[in-house]
Amino acid sequence: MTTVRLPELPFPLEPAGPEGGWAYGEGVLTGTAGAEQDRFVPPGGGLEPATDAPRLLGPAPEGDFQLIARVRVGFAAPFDAGVLYLHVGEREWAKLCLELSPEHPTICTVVTRGHSDDVNSAVVEGDSHWLRLSRIGSSFAFHASPDGEHWTFVRLFTLGTDEARAAARIGFLAQSPTGDGCTVTFDRIAFRPIGLGDLRDGS
Repeated sequence: MTTVRLPELPFPLEPAGPEGGWAYGEGVLTGTAGAEQDRFVPPGGGLEPATDAPRLLGPAPEGDFQLIARVRVGFAAPFDAGVLYLHVGEREWAKLCLELSPEHPTICTVVTRGHSDDVNSAVVEGDSHWLRLSRIGSSFAFHASPDGEHWTFVRLFTLGTDEARAAARIGFLAQSPTGDGCTVTFDRIAFRPIGLGDLRDGS
């Protein structure tokens, strides 16, 4: 595995899943999903996902944090997405997505506890949006923003055991479940070693 170090993050990143061609330069991280690549365990199926998607992950430091990025997706097929990703176990992970779902760019979330759920939050304009993944105590929160200033609450959840949460890995994912591939860029990346106060006040 090739370790990737971003100056914005206090921890190294390593690729997981299929080859994603991850590259970083001038503040922009780029990754590409191949044809029909996704990370999703269908609620009505077995415990194994039918496929996988390129991820770039690192160990989250202890305590509360916020991982922030502006995501831009080269939408070409339904469910192409750029994702902030949380991993606490082989069958316990979560995604905050900017996704073409299926005709309009949409903020979507998936939380997997053995099987995945699938939730559409809000339709958004254009091919880019800001995403934020936070840990607050034993919980995790997802937020989205059109400008990186005013944030809309999307989801609050917990996942895994205390031990698993302490060893959480966080980072980035690209997917193209129904298409021939999708390139995603992440910029304005930031890591804040603090939690959130009011989840719904826009801050």
